[in-house]
Amino acid sequence: MGAHDRAADASVEAAVPPAAAPAGDIAGLSSRAGEAEPAIPAEPYELDDDFSGLACAEGLMTVAGFGSLLSETSARSTFPQLRNFRQGRLRGWRRVFAHQCDIFFARGIARPETREVSSLSVEEHPGSEIVVSLFEVEATPASVAAFIEREHEFRFVAVEPLRFECGSPIGRRAVVCARWNDDEYRWRRCPPHEWQRRYGKHGVTQIWTDDVLPCRVYLRHCVLAAQRLGPAAFQSFLDETYLADRVTTVRQHLAANPGILQELPPPSLIGRYSG
Repeated sequence: MGAHDRAADASVEAAVPPAAAPAGDIAGLSSRAGEAEPAIPAEPYELDDDFSGLACAEGLMTVAGFGSLLSETSARSTFPQLRNFRQGRLRGWRRVFAHQCDIFFARGIARPETREVSSLSVEEHPGSEIVVSLFEVEATPASVAAFIEREHEFRFVAVEPLRFECGSPIGRRAVVCARWNDDEYRWRRCPPHEWQRRYGKHGVTQIWTDDVLPCRVYLRHCVLAAQRLGPAAFQSFLDETYLADRVTTVRQHLAANPGILQELPPPSLIGRYSG
């Protein structure tokens, strides 16, 4: 890890403990005096496995990133040809650490003994708003299939994000990786042999659950990514991201566990999990 990453860790640690300002003041969630409230986006809907209707006339689809994809470096490692990486907003959704992820076990960064195994999803929640990243990628059958394979455990939902600066709809749908449940996941995408390959061999019997804590290495990565994206994204991640209890915010969790921000990933994963 270089000096830049150490400096980032120090600035994150210094920024986390103080109480945040009201969410509307930090992230622009409330309208300013004299401004009309932006129109509420159209209802989200679940996508099929072809992501039908998501591509624009140029053959591109928009992705809304809320965790590791807040990092442009991380996003480009997954989508090398992405276009127009930028900030946006997603109204009516919140981030929650409430499911186990097979890749954390495969990479040796899950801690089942302390239940620090959770990855991040979003779920609908009226009144919430989060800062996300937005970018465009090709919407070919191969790219859609690869996207589903990488984000295997999620429900894919088409949402209409808002422009970061003014809060108006961007005018096109984006795909977001949303919370699911084990019954639907097993039935739709993960038959018994696939479950055993991904989870059973690690002793996991349920992935979408409310008794988990964030994977430490992954949480640190997301915090650094949000900080580097910008002040609003950073504050949004700290105060609009919840543990599985839906009460404890990331800011509160880090204040109680400051060592998370000082804990480096394994050497083989420093490039991938350093914001």
